[in-house]
Amino acid sequence: MTAKDLVSAILIFLVAGILLLLSSLQFMEKGVPFNNAYFFATEQERKTMDKKPHYRQSAIVFFMLSIVFFILGLAIILMDIRILFAEIPVIIGVIGYAAISSGKDLLK
Repeated sequence: MTAKDLVSAILIFLVAGILLLLSSLQFMEKGVPFNNAYFFATEQERKTMDKKPHYRQSAIVFFMLSIVFFILGLAIILMDIRILFAEIPVIIGVIGYAAISSGKDLLK
C-alpha cells in the first residue's frame, strides 16, 4: 500500500464517519432535516409540517451512504477490488429507497 492509498483510505473513512454522524443526528431529529421537501417549503409550511418522516428518510440515506464509503475504504486498505461488488446492492438500495420514499411524499 502506498502513501496515496493510505491518505485516500483515511479521507474516505472520514467521509463515512461524517455521514454516520449526520445519520445519527437525523435519527435523533437534531438540526435541520436534510430533505428537499423541507428546503423547498415556505417558512409557514416548515412551521406546520410533520418533520419526522423527513428526518427518517435523510437518516436512512446518510446511513446507507456511510456504508458505501466504508466499503470503499475497506477495498483500498485490503487492496481487493472484489470488495467493491458489495457496494452495488447498497448503492441500488440507496437510489431505490430515495426514489420510492420521495415518490410517496409526492402522492400525499
